[in-house]
Amino acid sequence: MQTTRPMRADARRNIEAIIEAATNLLATDPDASINDIAAAAGVGRVTLYGHFENRAALLNVVTERAIGETEAALGEIDLAGDPRDALGRVLEATWHLTHRFGALVVAAGQSLSPEAMRRAHTQPAARIADLLRRGRDAGEFRSDQPLEWQISTIQAIVHAASAAVHRGEIAADDAPLLVRDTALAAVGA
Repeated sequence: MQTTRPMRADARRNIEAIIEAATNLLATDPDASINDIAAAAGVGRVTLYGHFENRAALLNVVTERAIGETEAALGEIDLAGDPRDALGRVLEATWHLTHRFGALVVAAGQSLSPEAMRRAHTQPAARIADLLRRGRDAGEFRSDQPLEWQISTIQAIVHAASAAVHRGEIAADDAPLLVRDTALAAVGA
């Protein structure tokens, strides 16, 4: 019978350092190499590969953590009151989270399956769908378009703003209001 020993403290620190380095590097450069990530984490490639089988496995862990942090932050938003105001708060918070993780979305899209990418958007899309339904019932949002189309449009606006900031077309400080106002205009009644 084989017993599982607890992970050593230095191994736990290395894993955390690798995940944090990967998150930070991939947020600005979706093509950051394993060598870049290992160097930023202060470990060697052998150590990195000792914890993560390949780049895709590392990306999966980094993406799952980003999704978890995103869900925790979005879950704290007050959704009460006027549906337009609530959606505006969600959109601004979504922008800040998208900007924090930046090009990680691109890196994940290059490495993860379409199904994994869909799963990453499930909870945020459900939150938006609930707000859109509530806004439709109140006459605040359009009901002449499929709900899924409106959700896709909102997601596209958030991702377009992220790309525009990275290209230097708009300032990061201007993006939250641009995202909110553009998305609300797109779905508004």
